[in-house]
Amino acid sequence: QVQLVESGGGLVQPGGSLRLACAASGFTFSNYWMYWVRQVPGKGLEWVSCINTGGGDTYYADSVKGRFIISRDNAKNKLFLQMNSLKPEDTAVYYCNLRDRFNNYWGQGTHVTGSS
Repeated sequence: QVQLVESGGGLVQPGGSLRLACAASGFTFSNYWMYWVRQVPGKGLEWVSCINTGGGDTYYADSVKGRFIISRDNAKNKLFLQMNSLKPEDTAVYYCNLRDRFNNYWGQGTHVTGSS
């Protein structure tokens, strides 16, 4: 079955960087667009970024554009999110997300906490 396992979160000071990773299994990773979505405690889900199957097309929410970089390694079935110039408002649980015709799949999430 589909498994998405995020890692790389932690506590970071403003202006710092983190690199999130998502290990994917149970599906043909290279056939699907992949997404990063975050949830601020007590608030709804916010789409952060997505990447096409080959990795050549990437899209970002305005709130992270110019600071975050999404990438993927299809040979290793991994998705990444390089987070630079972090702000306290980037504090959230970050989820790796797969969408197919019928379902939305989520990992367990990884916590990113921006200290101030």
